[in-house]
Amino acid sequence: MVERLKQPSKKIFWQDLFRRIQEDGVTDLAAQLAFYFLLSLFPFLIVTITVITTIVDKNQLFTLIQLYGPPELMNIVKDNTEIINNQGGAILSVGIIVTLWTASNGMNAVIRALNHAYDVEERRNFLVARAVAISLTLGMLLIIFVAMALPVFGQMIGNVFGYLGLPNWETIWNGLRWVLSTVIIACVITIIYFVAPNKPLRIKDVWVGAVIATIGWQLISWAFSYYVNNFGNYSATYGSLGGVIVLMLWFYVSGMMLIIGGEVNATFNKLRKSG
Repeated sequence: MVERLKQPSKKIFWQDLFRRIQEDGVTDLAAQLAFYFLLSLFPFLIVTITVITTIVDKNQLFTLIQLYGPPELMNIVKDNTEIINNQGGAILSVGIIVTLWTASNGMNAVIRALNHAYDVEERRNFLVARAVAISLTLGMLLIIFVAMALPVFGQMIGNVFGYLGLPNWETIWNGLRWVLSTVIIACVITIIYFVAPNKPLRIKDVWVGAVIATIGWQLISWAFSYYVNNFGNYSATYGSLGGVIVLMLWFYVSGMMLIIGGEVNATFNKLRKSG
């Protein structure tokens, strides 16, 4: 009897999910997110490089980007690092609120996309909604700092293991850091799904979509980087804009996974209420 009840609910879930993805125009929303992510990139880099790299070595940031992002993102970051190092402090001291405001445009677009997934309107005060976007942006900075600091902590723990004469720490750490980075990303996306929509939710209402979005984003990022490195030749088609096009495509697939995770949570939420 239990099995007969489970099968229809699964079928209804997948049917409803695919219907929502089509009706909500997830591909169009992902394109909007890609545009806002690109606009937010440089202000976000100003804050990240100026604030975080004063504590952690900037090479850790390069390592983190190389782990998930396409080569074009690494090139843009490296090209602008010196400019930001020379002027970023002045920019931040004069207009940190303006910089954070601009950097939060991407997160503000995520809020609108998730509200759309839950079929709710943004009824929060404009400043309150923007404060949520800025807070989530600052949360992203904190998570980036933690992810950058992981190798440092790993080295410290490795020194302790070496002092105690315990073997194979490097092998253990190489496996463990992948697990930790995945958990950190899943926690960030869970917080975004919990806080961003203008709808009262619980953590248990959003964690499934966060796990799906995390795993999907990692797989797509690695596959996309592999394709660009081995098969894609966007410079031949787009010339000097090839790097920007690749970056926009990566933002596009990343935004799509973020929205799909939100749609998964919204579908579960709807079925729980109707069931």
